[in-house]
Amino acid sequence: MPLQLSTELGSIHVTDHAISILAGSAALDCYGLVGMASRKQLKDGIAELLGRENFTRGVEVRRVNEKLHIDLYIIVSYGTKISEVAHNIQSKVKYVLNEVIGLQVEEVHIFVQDVRVSK
Repeated sequence: MPLQLSTELGSIHVTDHAISILAGSAALDCYGLVGMASRKQLKDGIAELLGRENFTRGVEVRRVNEKLHIDLYIIVSYGTKISEVAHNIQSKVKYVLNEVIGLQVEEVHIFVQDVRVSK
């Protein structure tokens, strides 16, 4: 169900897919992130690293009581402080969705699926 925003010029419909693209792109700009991970698929206990063409599979957009919640499934770089990486991603995603679309995101949940040595 698309999100509807009303302006003085008319209405704007934004799909969950578009929101997930913006959220995933914002997350990929953050230091310490190797990439996005698939929400559901684990192979032999190792998270699948998603490429740029399908990283939206690692983002879930939910509406809880008319508030927007974003879930990000990520793979972080070995040697980085996971809490700092997660906090930076949360801040960046909230900022981008607020500035680009004008959405007020209530919560950004981070699920660390794996830790890898970045190349």
